[in-house]
Amino acid sequence: MEFDWMLAVKAGLAAALGAFSAFWGWLGWLVAAWVVLMALDYATGTAAAMKNGEWASHTAREGIWHKMGEVVVVIIAAFADGLLSIIMEQLPMVEIALPEIGLLLPLVLVWYAITELGSIAENAQRMGAPIPAWLVKLMANGKDAVDAAGDKLTGGDSEK
Repeated sequence: MEFDWMLAVKAGLAAALGAFSAFWGWLGWLVAAWVVLMALDYATGTAAAMKNGEWASHTAREGIWHKMGEVVVVIIAAFADGLLSIIMEQLPMVEIALPEIGLLLPLVLVWYAITELGSIAENAQRMGAPIPAWLVKLMANGKDAVDAAGDKLTGGDSEK
């Protein structure tokens, strides 16, 4: 019997994705989606700048610094979730008025994912693609809904 490379690749990919899901669950997929969206935003931004003769290495570096800033904020949210969870479990004398522990990281990831989607749409428009107005409104509404959820967690208004 001859070795089937395609079957081996499919089996390997299925095993890798299964392990990823088992280890990280839905949050891992959210992180993966955000990373893919960041890369797509950078790629479409670069393509739009090249198409319009606006590409500059300084601007490209600024985009990378911007993405690294997002990574830092995501790490902060992950550590904050972990720290708040430890406080709630190990220090019952400390009362924190949070309805749900473990929501900071998902909210930050979804907020950034929606932001990246909006930026990708803007880049597509700069490349010449028409963007439906309802799509732009839908993304803005989604971002507003995530902001409202964050406000509800903190009991205040977020800066937009």
